Amino acid sequence: MTVRAVWRQVEARDYGLMLRVHRWLAPRPLQVLMVAATRLGDGWLWWMLGVALLFFGGPHRFVAISAGATAAGLGILIFCGLKHASRRRRPFELVPHCWSTIPPPDRYSFPSGHTITAFAVALSIGPFYPSLMMALVVTAVMIAVSRILLGMHFLTDVLAGSIIGITLGRLSFHIFRFHFFHLL
Repeated sequence: MTVRAVWRQVEARDYGLMLRVHRWLAPRPLQVLMVAATRLGDGWLWWMLGVALLFFGGPHRFVAISAGATAAGLGILIFCGLKHASRRRRPFELVPHCWSTIPPPDRYSFPSGHTITAFAVALSIGPFYPSLMMALVVTAVMIAVSRILLGMHFLTDVLAGSIIGITLGRLSFHIFRFHFFHLL
């Protein structure tokens, strides 16, 4: 089977899932939760987290903030480049969504920038603050799921974004942790 044939099969499954999601009238509380999760991932949550850590983050706050900012910044560069290269249309452009009308932050779908940033920040800052780790990961997962349920992304966009974000977050944490412990 060729790469092109595999990709066609993946897109067909993506499209089928998208059709089911776009026709599903989610319960109102779930709709509100998904909109809130997406809005959390718009960027301001990560800025507020950085400011909170700056004041209350303890002795390793600068290293943790640097790790998070580096992972998020690299994630933004990567998703901007990949979106421009892929030019994949967003699901709601192919089939109207039955309840979501949130405007997208940019034009293309692949990969999910919200998902990249959420996992990059969660997994670069979370290990510095184990008590926050679960909340950060749950927030990242909710942001990722919201992008699918709101018609912004296909499943593969979010899976790719998760992989990229997790990789950036873990690498950034390890690089900055290594640097931090060698400064002491």
